[in-house]
Parts: sequence; structure tokens; C-alpha cells
Amino acid sequence: MKTIKLPLTLLFIFFATVVFAQKATIRGVILDENNMPLSGVNVTYEDNGTISDFNGYYLLEIPSDQEVVVTFSHVGHKNATLRFNLSPNEDYELNPVLKIDVEQIPEVVISGRENKRVKGVTTISPEVIRKMVGANAGVENLLKSLPGVSGNDELSTQYAVRGGNYDENLVYVNEIEVYRPFLIRSGQQEGLSFVNSELTSNVDFSAGGFQAKYGDKLSSVLDITYRRPVDFGASVDLSLLGASGSVEGISKNGRLSGILGIRYRDNSLFVDAKQTETNYRPKFADAQTYLTYKFTNKFELSFLGNVSINEYNYRPLTRQTNFGTITDPIALLVFYEGREEDRYNTYFGALKSTWVVSDNYTAKFIGSLYQTTEQEYYDILAEYRLGEVNTEIGSEDLGEVEFTRGIGGQLTHARNDLDALILNVEHKGNLSLEENNIEYGIKYTREDIRDRVQEYEIIDSAGFSIRPPIFPPNNQPYEPDISPIVPYTNVRAQNDTQIDRISGYAQWSRKTNLGNSELWLNAGVRAHNWTVSGKNITSTTQTVFSPRAQVALKPDWEMDMLFRLSGGAYHQPPFYRELRDSSGTVRPGVKAQKSIHIVFGNDYSFKMWDRAFRLNSEIYYKHMTDVNPYTLENVRIRYRATNNAVAYAYGLDLRLAGEFVPGTESWLSFGYLKTEENIDDRGYIFRPTDQRLKFGMLFQDYVKVIPSLKMYLNLTYNTGLPGGSPSYADPYKYQVRLPDYKRADLGVSYVIVDDTKLRDSGWLKPFKEFTVGAEIFNIFDVQNSITNTFVRDVYTKVQYAIPNYLTPRVFNVRLTAKF
Repeated sequence: MKTIKLPLTLLFIFFATVVFAQKATIRGVILDENNMPLSGVNVTYEDNGTISDFNGYYLLEIPSDQEVVVTFSHVGHKNATLRFNLSPNEDYELNPVLKIDVEQIPEVVISGRENKRVKGVTTISPEVIRKMVGANAGVENLLKSLPGVSGNDELSTQYAVRGGNYDENLVYVNEIEVYRPFLIRSGQQEGLSFVNSELTSNVDFSAGGFQAKYGDKLSSVLDITYRRPVDFGASVDLSLLGASGSVEGISKNGRLSGILGIRYRDNSLFVDAKQTETNYRPKFADAQTYLTYKFTNKFELSFLGNVSINEYNYRPLTRQTNFGTITDPIALLVFYEGREEDRYNTYFGALKSTWVVSDNYTAKFIGSLYQTTEQEYYDILAEYRLGEVNTEIGSEDLGEVEFTRGIGGQLTHARNDLDALILNVEHKGNLSLEENNIEYGIKYTREDIRDRVQEYEIIDSAGFSIRPPIFPPNNQPYEPDISPIVPYTNVRAQNDTQIDRISGYAQWSRKTNLGNSELWLNAGVRAHNWTVSGKNITSTTQTVFSPRAQVALKPDWEMDMLFRLSGGAYHQPPFYRELRDSSGTVRPGVKAQKSIHIVFGNDYSFKMWDRAFRLNSEIYYKHMTDVNPYTLENVRIRYRATNNAVAYAYGLDLRLAGEFVPGTESWLSFGYLKTEENIDDRGYIFRPTDQRLKFGMLFQDYVKVIPSLKMYLNLTYNTGLPGGSPSYADPYKYQVRLPDYKRADLGVSYVIVDDTKLRDSGWLKPFKEFTVGAEIFNIFDVQNSITNTFVRDVYTKVQYAIPNYLTPRVFNVRLTAKF
């Protein structure tokens, strides 16, 4: 029997290939006059055809090497008829726009956005992302303008969602999970986000209550789709902060398509404007590519690759920070010696195959490999003077320190190295059975991490070495201190850790009716099993299950309103950084943090000023157990690796989006959050990300008489984070908040060439778009702070919290072009 099966299988494959070779494919997204996807469009030729899905997507196979007439028809829109004559296996992309037929039914038809509303997903236009101004422009820059999302460092791409921390957010690119470096401590070291905005075609974001098909994190999901080219194109973006460029194309037969993006970033414009004078030589660069090859109309293979090189060389020279009150002004003067040399090199490659087995079943296979080699080396000696400032107007020494209250020094040293290799192998399936949709997946992950931590800090005050806070005080000078002289902080560890994970999910979805109302149902479960092992580590295995569900109801009302209830159990099995405690020791028994998450939302679409608007509102509650407490300093998170806390979070998110100015998209956001934790049953205190109030506004405008002159405004106001304490301090003794974060970024651009102003001759003829502009970051020059430096006055015994300020007002010029 075995000898017969093999030839039959080969014969079947040959027959299938021959059959596929006689076909060609037309695919794309069908849009309405507002460029929104249309669902339920009939795409037919002769007696064959298909229907566009919720996202407006359709795929139609037609005979090759002959003329075929294809008709696009939809109730309330005029029919579109086109003729095709395609080669065998040719894949032709067509995105038709159907016009409203006023002679038929003049009603608005529900578009593909409905599916996103049901899932509680916020969709952001890639074009808005590319044009919106920001110190670190990109997807994350726009996310921070959404309710429930906060970030208090404009140079960082990290964000916190509804009381979670930076490690609790999932990021996918074309269904492939991506990662970020481990050792980064400061936002100015980050350089570039993984996501290249020039390559994106779709951006979806969920702040909680997401479906089981998404991975095991507690807070949010960012789902990015890179676009598939339909023609040759190129773009370039130049500014004082760096440059980026992209090129894309497709083969003649439509089977091979690819897009390549290259970026370079230089943050010295911001760092040179800070209070600390430095020699600063950063190099942040990356290259990404997304390739797709369609073997047949049923099978395609895609590749996503990324190489990122980040070098951060920093040599501080001097710093002067003035603080205190008008009657008692104080200044901190610091003189530095030494330098910091950091390097973060990451390499990522992923293969994804998609096989349309039948009209009802699609299978996907994904394999990815991620490697990061990181180095954090620094030796910096800081010698300081704390003194009173001359306030005498007219004095030659105005603003200078004339009386010293305290002197001291601080020596910081680090030789930290990390090498991580992460392998993923995954299978996903999607099965449609009448009105039911079933999705499942299984994934294996291997994490191999080798880490060396060697860092210490020595603090000197008035010539005396300060002992660590863990040492008991002695009665000096009456009793001599005979304890050894040791660094104030000292961490030394070397780890060789492996983590094996097997995770999977299964979920069911259905759209039905409840009377005359529309009802969407979704239910699913995730399972995750992981084993931690390694050198000098006791192997530990754990398993968790996470059931989740969503219900959405669209009542049969005149108002376009949708209600949504979602939630379930969300587990976050520990990643390597969550296993490592403050001493650098890996604790394999750390449990998965658990959150019971409930979200109730309402989406209300309406018209105001004869333009479309949408009000999104959500209230949420999270009850967390097995919490792993941590400290947050700038963007570095240090866990206790103990699971010795419980916590909660609740809040309200509101967002009003629409055309405040005709033809543009803008929004207003408001968020209220309260999150507290109870460590070792000592009572509830603020969590490090308890940002109580958040206001955000993203606004686009243009000059009516000069429509090519455009304006982009990005406003953010966040109340202060609990972060005014040293990282080594007992959080129950330091419940001090940083000042409120206030920031406004403005961009003004002039469009020389676009779709409405194409040139027929001259040097501008090759351009599809050409724009020049200027940007002002932090318009009002607000002194926002990210952390505090603590210095003691030897005379008054007062310990001063001296703010470490973020970037001041900075000017930038920018040029963008598309070919």
C-alpha cells in the first residue's frame, strides 16, 4: 500500500499544479467614495463569482489566456464592469471604487469597519502616522494620543496601557510577534522602533479585552500589516533627525512582490539641547524587507526580515540644574569624567506560508528567528556642588553658585552583556462553517539567553563613602564604624537560561440576529506551558489556561450605536527579564501574572456639521493576582521576581474622532485610571504606572485659501507618575509623584506636488508627492522630568530630589517625497 500511495500523491500534486496553471487571480479591496471598504459586493463573471468580506477584500479566480468580463455589483452603488485577459498564474491586484447610484437606494451601507468595532479594535490610518509630528514619530507616537495609553518620555517608543508596564504589550507584524532589546535603560538609547511606518498598510490597536487568538500578555495588542506593492514606487524622508527611504515593486506576472525600507536616526538634536553638555555620537539604523511569492493561486510564501544596529556613545561634560523656590534658589553643578558605550544589534527573520486549502479553510505556517546581542559599558565619575544661587539683578555672577552647601561624588560602573536567541514555530488555521468561524493555533518557542551583569555605584558625600541602605546605622562619631567599605549598590551575576514554551488557542465566532438587532459572539481559550532550565537552575514547569469571550450588539435603532462586553482571564508567563531579580539571580519558579479583565464599551457613530464622527467609550476593571512587583526608572524595569503582590486597575476611556476640519481626521482623548498594588499584605499603594488623568489631542488643519499649506498638532497632558523615589528605596516610604507631563508638538508643511498637483514637465515631473515643512517640538518649552537625582545637604541634612529633565523646545525641518 505504501508503494502505491507515493505515486498517487505525486500524481495528485501534478494534476493540481496543472489545474492551477490554467487559472489567474484578481484580488484587492473594494472601496466606496469615502475610501472605506465595502462588504457584500458581488464580483462575478458568467455563472461564477465571489463576495467581498467584512474588510472589503475579495479574491476571484478566472480562466487565463482569454477575455473575461467581470462585474462588481452592490446594492445602492453603480455597477462596475471590466474586461481582463491574464496570463496563467498571474496575480492581478485591483482596488475598485464604487460610486453611489442616486437613482437606486440612497442609503449608507455598513462598511468593513464594523468588524473592527465588534472586536473593540481601534484602526489608525497609516497616512496619519506618517504625517503626524512627534519627537519620535511613528506608530507609538500616535498610540500615546489614545485614551488609556501613556508615555512620559518623548524619545522612547515604549508605552503603558491601562496601568500595565512596557513589558505587557504585544506587537505583531503580519501576524508575526516581534521583540525589542532587553538592556535599554533610557529613552534616548532606543533609537528606532521595530515598526517602519513607511511600510505599513494597516494599524489595529486593542487596549484590553482582546480575543484568545492573541498572545499571553496582560495589557494590549498592536497588530501591524505591511503592504503588498501593486506597482513600482519609492519614497524618501529627510530631516535634521535622520533619514528614511523605501522602494517597492512587483513582477510582471504579479507573483513576486517586495518592499524594502532603510532608516537612520540621530537624537543629538535633542540631547544637545538638554541641560547636560555632552559629546554625543549615536548611530541608529535599520533595514527591513517584506517579500511575497505566490506559487499558485492557493499557496504563497512571504518573508519578513530586519537588521538593526544601534550604537550609543555618550560622554557627559557638565550639568547645571536650578531648582528650589524664588526665595531660596538652589543649583546643582555636576562635572563629569568618563563615558558610556552601548550597543544593541538585533537580527530578525520570519517565513510565513499561506495555503488556501478550500473556500472554507485556510492554513498558515510561521517560523521566525530573533537574535539580539547587547552591550552596556560605562564608567562615569560625577563630582557635584550643591549651593545657593546669586539672584542679585545686575550682578556679573547672576545665576551662578556663590555658596556651597554640599559637595560629593558618584562613580557608576557597568559591564553588562546579553546574547539572546528566540525561535518560534507556529501553525494557524481558519475554518468557516456556514455562519460559524473557527480559528485555532499552536506554537512552540525556544528562548536561549546568556547574560552577564556587573554593575556598581559608589556614592561619596563630603569625603565620606556612603554605605548601602541595607546596613544598620551606627552611632557616629561616638562609635567607630568597623563594617567593610563596599559600593552603595553592587550587582554581579552570570546566567545561562533556556525557556521552552508550548502555547495554543482555539476560538469560535458567529454573527447572528437577536430580533431585528445584530449580534456577534466570540469565545475562546488559550493554554500555555513553559519550562525554565539552565546552568545552576532547577528545571521548573508550569501551565496556565486563559478563557476569553466577547459579545457585541447593534440594536435596530435609528442611531448607529454598538454595545460591546468582553473579558476573561489573561495570564502573562514570565519572560527572561521577569525571572531575574534585583540581584541578577534567575528565579525559575516565578509564576505567571494573572488578570481578570472586564471591558464594557459603546461606539456611537453620528453626523455633526454634515460630517462623520464617532464617539468611543469604554469602562474597564482589572483584578490582578500573582503580581511581580517592579521599579521603573526611565524605561528600565527591574522586577523583584517574587509574585508577592495583588493589584487592581479601573478606569474610563473616551475618544471623539472625526472630521473636525473637512477632509482630515482628528481626535480628542480623555482617560481616567486608578491602579494600586498590595505588596506582602502591607496595604495598597500606587503602582509605578498609576497615571491618574490623561488628555490627548491630535488635530489636522489647512489654510482654506491655500489648501496646500497644512498644519499638524499633537497635544498631550498626563498627570505625574509615582516615580520620585530612588530605585533602591522602599516604595512604602516614598509615595512621591513626578510633575505633570505637558507637551505640544507642531508641524507645518507645504505640499508642492500631490495627486491633485502633478507636474507634466520640469524637475518635479517624476514626483507623485513632494512636501517641505518645519516642526517645533515642545512648543511651550515645558520642563518635563522623567526621574529624580537625590542629593543630601550636609549642613541641613535635607535630601533634595533634583529633576532629570526631558527635551526642551527644539526646531526641525523636514522634506518628504514619493516617486
